[in-house]
Amino acid sequence: MAEFTSGERRNELPSERETEVAGGLADAVRDLVDATVRSEIDLDEQESIRAEIEALTARLRKEQLPASYGAAFGYASRRHHWGNAVVGQRNPIAPPVRVHRDSGRVWAEFVLGAAYEGPPGFVHGGVSALILDQMLGEAAASAGHPGMTGSLSLRYRYPTPLGPLRAEAEVTGVEGIKTHAVGRILVEQDDGGWRTNVEAQAVFILPRWAREKLAEREATGDAAPNPFEQG
Repeated sequence: MAEFTSGERRNELPSERETEVAGGLADAVRDLVDATVRSEIDLDEQESIRAEIEALTARLRKEQLPASYGAAFGYASRRHHWGNAVVGQRNPIAPPVRVHRDSGRVWAEFVLGAAYEGPPGFVHGGVSALILDQMLGEAAASAGHPGMTGSLSLRYRYPTPLGPLRAEAEVTGVEGIKTHAVGRILVEQDDGGWRTNVEAQAVFILPRWAREKLAEREATGDAAPNPFEQG
């Protein structure tokens, strides 16, 4: 198992070419994952392809970060969320979800394919929870009251089919260091309307280290970004 150490955090912004190339590589791997799940080619051919993939993996491992992406890059950099399992542009596990923000309200439209299946033909319930956790957290951050998930509860009203989906979330209240938010995953219907398939509510708590960092900024007049700011 790989070991991750925080190493020295860096804050430089990615170049336009790095954004294009790294994002393109992740897209190609996402497509590879989908193809792997659904492929029915000859088994000998599958073994041959596995050897090629292992060789490519060895090439990618020649130079690596000593940490996870978020641990390696500081909050001042847009790189910080590239490794995120929901919105990470560089993470092939992420769909990824492209979030639109508007003062405490966020929304996104995305596609979940074969890699996210639970019951046959439907999205895994844990994947729905993963996406809604991120969306509600994005809403809290968008409202200026970020935090880490203190509690998250979901209600699965209908099975959610694989394919195009929409997620929405908004902040419903703030109590000191606690931010309350609600959200939903919706499926488009034949008449063009949207049905809510999964509902969620959560409480986000600004942790002590972040409170101390914000207090330090206020005391020194530091213009550094909010430690939870979404890139």
